[in-house]
Amino acid sequence: MGLLVKITPCVCLKIYVTELRHHDGELLYEWILEQAKKLGIPGGSVFRAIAGYGRHGRMHEETFFELGADLPVELEFIASEEQIAKLLTLLEREKMGLFYVKSAAEMKCV
Repeated sequence: MGLLVKITPCVCLKIYVTELRHHDGELLYEWILEQAKKLGIPGGSVFRAIAGYGRHGRMHEETFFELGADLPVELEFIASEEQIAKLLTLLEREKMGLFYVKSAAEMKCV
């Protein structure tokens, strides 16, 4: 396995969805992870929120009485600009209306 010995420019892409949202019969976050893997993106992670709200102002949180809450999840990918562009193009073609944040980053193993 080749370690990154010098600082490498990259892009950090964060996509926000709700935990129970589906696409093509599977959970959306799993579908996105699989598509990213097929595109050669070297890794991706999904983080489940404790609580949150989005543009509609609806609070999503898990309570004792609502154990099946539809909580926000964040998918995060760190890859080259070209790889992230391919993933975003694929997601735009699917017309899912996803919210994302893309920022410049750098990576290196220490």
